[in-house]
Amino acid sequence: MPHPSCPGPMSRRSFLRLGSLALGGLTLPQLLAARASQSPRSTSVILFWMWGGPSQFETFDPKPDAPVEYRGPFRPIRTTVPGMDVCELFPRLAQQGRRLALVRSLHHTMSSHNDGSIEVLTGKTPTVADPTSTARSEHPDFGMIASRLRGLRPDGLPQYVGIPTQPFMTRPTYLGLNHQAFVTGDPSAANFSPPHLGLTDGVTVEQFASRRQLLTNFDRLRRDLDVQGRLEGSDRIREAAFQLLANPQVAQAFDLGREDPRLRDRYGRHLWGQSCLLARRLAEAGAGVVTIDALAPVKNQRIYFSWDDHADAQPGWDLAEGMRWRAPFMDQALSTLIEDVHDRGLDRDILILALGEFGRTPRLTTLNGKLGRDHYPQAMCALVSGGGLRMGQVIGATSSRGEYPRDRPLTPQDLLATVYQHLGIDHDYEFRDFTDRPIPILSVGQPIWELG
Repeated sequence: MPHPSCPGPMSRRSFLRLGSLALGGLTLPQLLAARASQSPRSTSVILFWMWGGPSQFETFDPKPDAPVEYRGPFRPIRTTVPGMDVCELFPRLAQQGRRLALVRSLHHTMSSHNDGSIEVLTGKTPTVADPTSTARSEHPDFGMIASRLRGLRPDGLPQYVGIPTQPFMTRPTYLGLNHQAFVTGDPSAANFSPPHLGLTDGVTVEQFASRRQLLTNFDRLRRDLDVQGRLEGSDRIREAAFQLLANPQVAQAFDLGREDPRLRDRYGRHLWGQSCLLARRLAEAGAGVVTIDALAPVKNQRIYFSWDDHADAQPGWDLAEGMRWRAPFMDQALSTLIEDVHDRGLDRDILILALGEFGRTPRLTTLNGKLGRDHYPQAMCALVSGGGLRMGQVIGATSSRGEYPRDRPLTPQDLLATVYQHLGIDHDYEFRDFTDRPIPILSVGQPIWELG
């Protein structure tokens, strides 16, 4: 007769579903295996990642006095801060001027999408430039580093989350696969719920507890047999996995249905709007880094599926048309996120960034009547909000035609140093790579002092 506390055999498939999280095949215990390093306070970063390379001219560094072939099709508008003009396509963000800082003098040297992304997200320049834009990083990005150094949360909430997916060109490499982002899927989809976050196949709480004890006993046996100490800590990893599966508060953090429908409407019932709202919920719950993969605000978009605004006769890509279409989605979602974070008193703890991997060429190109700009890492702009930093200012400046930084040249490494400082991470800290070589988080770069 079976023991009354044992519900009987469990299929292999059910067991894997119970103990796994849909993260590119990674198991939940793998995702949550980390070495803890305490942060002084629970701070978070939300990155609105504009992959493809947004034009600085058509966003946050307009050049109205430049010749027409440079200044582009749009006019600037004033914000609530004198001298902080933005493109006319962003009227709501303009009203948030005192809650923004614009860094207009960022620059680097990587001109292909993946290389530029690796530079911005990891702070490491690729060893060999890859013009085919198929490269993958040699070093982890800042979210993976935060996952490793901030360590396991008691409630099991992942420290690094990607909405609706994670940047595809970065890898955790020597940190281990368990520090990739937890991918949520599309939060604007009907009946959205993150993959495999909870018990499955009719598993009851009592069955879950019995199997948990069985696995604990198995881990203890494995440790007794492990003479080299390679399995040390496996019980702690598994405990964190069970904690996430069994903790209803974690599931609540992903539940947009708990939000006031009017607030959801303010964010916008589209991919970018609901992604920004979910990011705020996760950051408020304690996730360290949340990235919003802002490729296109609606799914299955044939053109304007990224910010890569070349002039293209086929399929008909035009910079002006693309910006007129996408900017209102971003203006609504990002301005509401900034306002919501401040209204909730979270602006000291949550730092918001919006940028891409590079800027666009100062001189416009035309092709069969279509406007465009090409890749241009020599000058780019970032929007910053919150984090307890000094807002209501413009940092740095580019030349009159936007060709190069004129004042206060800054790099992605300087911006990342600012991010790490907010997260309570020493950017001089060294990891060991696969050859036991010391690798500092950042080899160069200092926090941007103007931000405080």
